[in-house]
Amino acid sequence: MAKLGKRTRALREGIDRNAVLPLEEAVEMIKQRATAKFDETIELAMNLGVDPRHADQMVRGVVNLPNGTGRDVKVAVFARGDKAEEAKAAGADIVGAEDLVETVQNGQIDFDRCIATPDMMPLVGRLGKVLGPRGLMPNPKVGTVTPDVAAAVKSAKGGAVQFRVEKAGIVHAGVGKASFDAKAIAENVRAFADAVQKAKPAGAKGTYVRKVALTSTMGPGVKIDPASLSAAE
Repeated sequence: MAKLGKRTRALREGIDRNAVLPLEEAVEMIKQRATAKFDETIELAMNLGVDPRHADQMVRGVVNLPNGTGRDVKVAVFARGDKAEEAKAAGADIVGAEDLVETVQNGQIDFDRCIATPDMMPLVGRLGKVLGPRGLMPNPKVGTVTPDVAAAVKSAKGGAVQFRVEKAGIVHAGVGKASFDAKAIAENVRAFADAVQKAKPAGAKGTYVRKVALTSTMGPGVKIDPASLSAAE
């Protein structure tokens, strides 16, 4: 096993790798160890008792974090005419139709979120192989295929986080920055966990939320007691 660097060893000091902590305690521990020279992202990972290979066990959705994500989200919108103008006015970074499809097909994907009006989907559908694996394909279930592009752009810019369970049954997302106060991070974590809970699929059997962990970009992970994720004590 590779030897741990001095910094990594120092950050792990005082963390019991097997301990399962209440949310507030875990947040404080992560914040104390987020000492990089940039504002680290706080990441939440939830291990769910589902097998996403079965359609009735897919978990996906979108949640508006009450305190935002702390990051600048670049939004692309596929729209024409008035809808394109609405998207620009709402703050979209990139707006286009056939020209934007061509840009994406050429591998230029300079955005974090993708929105489309319903009439654009036959065109956008061609990009499934490019946008799908990156989790960027517009989807009506999470509000990114909509005639109300202005609201969708504002939501994406204001802290809306999409989630989708991965093969191993894990859902993860950035839930804030290390510079946020502990209360704001805890509120965001609870909002995200609540949305995942509400997205519980009909086919999920046994324990739904199995393990939960919180970490920062450069810091160690801390296990959280799933029971502490429901409304604040």
